[in-house]
Amino acid sequence: MTQSLDNLIAVLSRLPGIGKKSAQRLAFHLLKNPGLSQEIEESLTRAREHLRLCTICFNITEQEICSICADATRNPKIVCVVEEPADVLVIEQTGQFRGRYHILGGVISPLDNVQPENLHIKELLARVQSEGVTEVIIATNPTTEGEASAIYIAQLLKPLNIKVTRIARGLPMGSDLELADRETVARALEGRKEI
Repeated sequence: MTQSLDNLIAVLSRLPGIGKKSAQRLAFHLLKNPGLSQEIEESLTRAREHLRLCTICFNITEQEICSICADATRNPKIVCVVEEPADVLVIEQTGQFRGRYHILGGVISPLDNVQPENLHIKELLARVQSEGVTEVIIATNPTTEGEASAIYIAQLLKPLNIKVTRIARGLPMGSDLELADRETVARALEGRKEI
């Protein structure tokens, strides 16, 4: 192979979820379809030029304030805290949440040198106090770092006398109990609800 092709494959393989084989397929597909390569390049350039973070929640937007924060039909008293803008999309796809969001920009991770001051935690505290928020739903991922971040944020919010909740975790729909690991079953039991 050539140096240029090797470089393209190496760059593509740095994308999340793309291994070397997938990167090779993508590289050959892009080289075979120069129109698509041009569209991707133009879209990336446009995105870099026009996208920024919402000044309220830190979601990705083209305006100063994102469409969710600007939506008067959403409940401003309930704020769902997530790690990244992609998490907002996942929750929005359920159609179940009509409050607002706050994006941390990551999670506390001392091994990766990410401390609380590197995240949008102080902005969350300011929002809660200035906007009269009554409930904060913490929806960080169920990882060690996500749990540590959730606990840290909950400890900061408790003195403000607001309701702090954590999204339930447990067995996904359609799964078999016998195939679940012990931790997942334990979380499912903890998050049980009356029927």
